[in-house]
Amino acid sequence: MELKRVVVTGLGALTPLGHNVEETWEALKSGKSGAGPITHFDASQFKTQFACEVKNFNAADYIDRKEARKMDIYEQYAVVAAMEAMKDANFDLEKLDRTKAGVVLGVGIGGMHTFEEECSNWAVNGKEMGPKFSPFLIPKMIADIASGQISIMYGFHGPNFTTTSACASSTNAIADAFNLIRLGKANVMLTGGAEGAIFPLGVGGFNAMHALSTRNESPETASRPFSASRDGFVMGEGAAVLILEELEHAKARGAKIYCELAGCGMSADAHHITASHPEGLGACLVMQNALEDAEMKPEDIDYINVHGTSTPVGDISEVKAILKLFGEHAYKLNISSTKSMTGHLLGAAGAVEAIASCLAVKHDIIPPTINHEEGDNDENIDYNLNFTFNKAQERTVRAALSNTFGFGGHNACCIMKKYNG
Repeated sequence: MELKRVVVTGLGALTPLGHNVEETWEALKSGKSGAGPITHFDASQFKTQFACEVKNFNAADYIDRKEARKMDIYEQYAVVAAMEAMKDANFDLEKLDRTKAGVVLGVGIGGMHTFEEECSNWAVNGKEMGPKFSPFLIPKMIADIASGQISIMYGFHGPNFTTTSACASSTNAIADAFNLIRLGKANVMLTGGAEGAIFPLGVGGFNAMHALSTRNESPETASRPFSASRDGFVMGEGAAVLILEELEHAKARGAKIYCELAGCGMSADAHHITASHPEGLGACLVMQNALEDAEMKPEDIDYINVHGTSTPVGDISEVKAILKLFGEHAYKLNISSTKSMTGHLLGAAGAVEAIASCLAVKHDIIPPTINHEEGDNDENIDYNLNFTFNKAQERTVRAALSNTFGFGGHNACCIMKKYNG
């Protein structure tokens, strides 16, 4: 069976850097940080009091107010990003075979805000008032509802589900959507991820693990991948959506094509529930698997959008993996962590970074890794590698590889390459 080719024909994003793809991309190119004091709740008693929040978001600006009230914030983010991506793809829905169009989203946590709010109400009022919960508690809380909402909105009757693999969730979603099209199970797939967990349970839980930066005096410089002074990741939130389309289907309708999705890889560290393998074995394997899937060689890659969370162990193991797989070619690569600007969007991280990789290929621009200071070097990291520190760089980007690694040892990776008609 000959596998079909898959291209990207629409993009949508709602991130700490902007309410759409254009704003987000401009901020990424300029090296802008999305971090600031937490406004979703009073974080004054928490070890970490800052995050990369979506700024000035009002769901009613995009979604009917009654419908928005039925959605957790992560669902709202997902729907808004999907709306932009669908508009960008410019389908004629009357002509689209919607039995061959589907939705696969990645969500790491789901409706944490709804769960926390309902539990708090029960704890305060439950004994006096008895069991009284919102009828929307369950559909707002569970992780699959965002993909369901989007399929209902557009009448997509094709494959519809959600992937959950912690921080690798949305890259796994992209891989699943990619394979559904390659195998002829769908012509069009809306895919990506969403997350909205900047609330007491989320921040408190990650603080208890010592996973978050506590640089409260300077939030905008807290996410500093590959710097010796890094002290943990910065939580982010939002959503990103890509429209994947079978190549001939896209050509037949005259679609705008951003790039080709060439291959995807998956692997497991099989090492620890939260820590990455210290030698980067799973990270190396997932990149190797993606290259084999794309029928490409390490020398074909010009840019890696790394997982790069700004954690002491994770950054080192990813560098080891890159050096092991790419060898001497590693020194010809551009490497950058856009999490230095967006923060870590957890289940949505892979989708945001896939869009960044797609646009790097499209425009031949590498977004930077910000917040690195001269001399702030870790003896375990080879600084002869080009981490694209602090300033975007222009270069021809034939292909870009995007890495995501999740708690539980879940690794996923996708490769975007220039579309050559």
